[in-house]
Amino acid sequence: MPPPADIVKVAIEWPGAYPKLMEIDQKKPLSAIIKEVCDGWSLANHEYYALQHADSSNFYITEKNRNEIKNGTILRLTTSPAQNAQQLHERIQSSSMDSKLEALKDLASLSRDVTFAQEFINLDGIFLLTQMVESGTERYQKLQKIMKPCFGDMLSFTLTAFVELMDHGIVSWDTFSVAFIKKIASFVNKSGMDTSILQRSLAILESMVLNSHDLYQKVAQEITIGQLIPHLQGTDQEIQTYTIAVINALFLKAPDDRRQVGVDSSVDILDCPLTEMANILAQKQLRSIILTHVIRAQRAINNEMAHQLYVLQVLTFNLLEDRMMTKMDPQDQAQRDIIFELRRIAFDAESEPNASSGSMEKRKSMYTRDYKKLGFINHVNPAMDFTQTPPGMLALDNMLYFAKQHQDAYIRIVLENSSREDKHECPFGRSSIELTKMLCETLKVGELPSETCNDFHPMFFTHDRSFEEFFCICIQLLNKTWKEMRATSEDFNKVMQVVKEQVMRALTTKPSSLDQFKSKLQNLSYTEILKIRQSERMNQEDFQSRPILELKEKIQPEILELIKQQRLNRLVEGTCFRKLNSRRRQDKFWYCRLSPNHKVLHYGDLEESPQGEVPHDSLQDKLPVADIKAVVTGKDCPHMKEKGALKQNKEVLELAFSILYDSNCQLNFIAPDKHEYCIWTDGLNALLGKDMLSELTRNDLDTLLSMEIKLRLLDLENIQIPDAPPPIPKEPSNYDFVYDCN
Repeated sequence: MPPPADIVKVAIEWPGAYPKLMEIDQKKPLSAIIKEVCDGWSLANHEYYALQHADSSNFYITEKNRNEIKNGTILRLTTSPAQNAQQLHERIQSSSMDSKLEALKDLASLSRDVTFAQEFINLDGIFLLTQMVESGTERYQKLQKIMKPCFGDMLSFTLTAFVELMDHGIVSWDTFSVAFIKKIASFVNKSGMDTSILQRSLAILESMVLNSHDLYQKVAQEITIGQLIPHLQGTDQEIQTYTIAVINALFLKAPDDRRQVGVDSSVDILDCPLTEMANILAQKQLRSIILTHVIRAQRAINNEMAHQLYVLQVLTFNLLEDRMMTKMDPQDQAQRDIIFELRRIAFDAESEPNASSGSMEKRKSMYTRDYKKLGFINHVNPAMDFTQTPPGMLALDNMLYFAKQHQDAYIRIVLENSSREDKHECPFGRSSIELTKMLCETLKVGELPSETCNDFHPMFFTHDRSFEEFFCICIQLLNKTWKEMRATSEDFNKVMQVVKEQVMRALTTKPSSLDQFKSKLQNLSYTEILKIRQSERMNQEDFQSRPILELKEKIQPEILELIKQQRLNRLVEGTCFRKLNSRRRQDKFWYCRLSPNHKVLHYGDLEESPQGEVPHDSLQDKLPVADIKAVVTGKDCPHMKEKGALKQNKEVLELAFSILYDSNCQLNFIAPDKHEYCIWTDGLNALLGKDMLSELTRNDLDTLLSMEIKLRLLDLENIQIPDAPPPIPKEPSNYDFVYDCN
């Protein structure tokens, strides 16, 4: 007879004694269970004791999390969080350096537990740590020379404990003094600082900026780009990641009219207007430093660095949002002068004196004719073409940049089209406006960066005006595609669709430079796009004849079973998931995998992202598949309802799913990407006997069905299919024929 559902069998350890095996009744109060354990070892004052997990997490068992205890869990009897917090509060104030160091080391470890953190914070522990950082460093200034390693470790553990305690969100960031901020900033600004201290100092500054507007202003007065740049020029990728994260935080939280960093390293970040932002990266050489020391460094870029580069890319492009959403004022002479400049460059200024000597009517007539050649919709007043947002004034900015920086190409395109028949001319003005709008949509200009995306493009870090250069390449592509399609004005939307496809296909290859992007587009001519479309249509061909439909219906269950087995096999292999929090680089990892017999889900926390599979026995927590009540996704997930900070990131919602089990219990997931999301939701639904409804399943089903049908329809009459595979041929005597096709 199986044991009652409320009874959990565990092992409990106590230092110096043999572990005890006992059954815990989850209906009993936790205090009663602890008293029972203490009585077994003849320990008085049971209120001074608590239970905690015996694994590396050392988390305390509370009434809130006790339902997470599973059969086979190993627990440890230890001093209560309140007692532990009181003891550590006293020990870190010890006059003995060794005792103080050991106490801070213990505090840094225990602070990860929210139960202990709450008790320590109740003792004004955060205030004590900040005081130690502000004054303690000066107190031990004289000891640095003779005890430098000890001092560095002490400060490192102090900052680690502070970071872990603040991560729980119990204390507001607005409570910290200017002196504390200055001290943390000094660790970042000082050269030769210990790596662990520098990491934690950068993490603290980033959290301050992200969580408090007042602290943003104070931090911005202490830290400048010029002081952060040396950290990017080092070889430690972790330090580089933290540094870029601080820069991203300052960009993200800067007021719209002051989103800027100082041109001069002595100028604070708040002193510069938004209009200078586009020039700052070049002036401080930040872009080229990131390109040289991060992107093109002789090492792989890890996921967190890729995420920070993606965020920097998004924030940089978001600087274009103001121009993108600004309508042109037809009465603004300065804006109208830009259109006059476009006309002057295209049709040469030599005719201007003659034109000015003519009548007003003649000049208007000439301007109207030229504006028509430039491809504006409104020939009389082209300013009206730029009143739609997006792309607003950004389109005009791009056109002027192209006309000035690529003057020969600009003149060639305009004159080439003005010499064609009216119906075959590619309207430069209209094309530029629509192309700018399309590129803004492609790069998601104006949208907040996703918390999970790592999709940065190295080529955008190779030029100070990368968006404008991107436009210049694409407008020439548009003109080339227009000619290849022999398009007329009625085909305008079709041409734009082809150009978008060309750009998107080239971007997916992640070109390392703008020149490489241009060469990728050269290989994606209109003819090549037609071939690709034809090939894709053939691969996705859906035969509609009755015999074929009957054959598909017959083999579909077999294919679905194959997909189901693949999904379950992937669940058996397992996946590493992130626990997202407000400070992303301090994310914790956890792993989940299905047992080989498909009856139990094993999961547990990890210190870092694993290399390969994680063994079942290293995952302490278990969830029987039979206990699963339902699988919910997106907005229905409990952790999505709780995390208000994530509401603006629809991509996070699209990757979230939860397993509901028992009463009011859930296991929450945020998949690393859409593919893993589909794998896990399909696999879990298959375990529950439900249909697999993901987009990945539909694509796999279409692909496998198509392949199977084509195989069965092959003309194999009188062809003998061997039972054994053909023998592997001998290796050639040399490999001179091998070449690099790239």
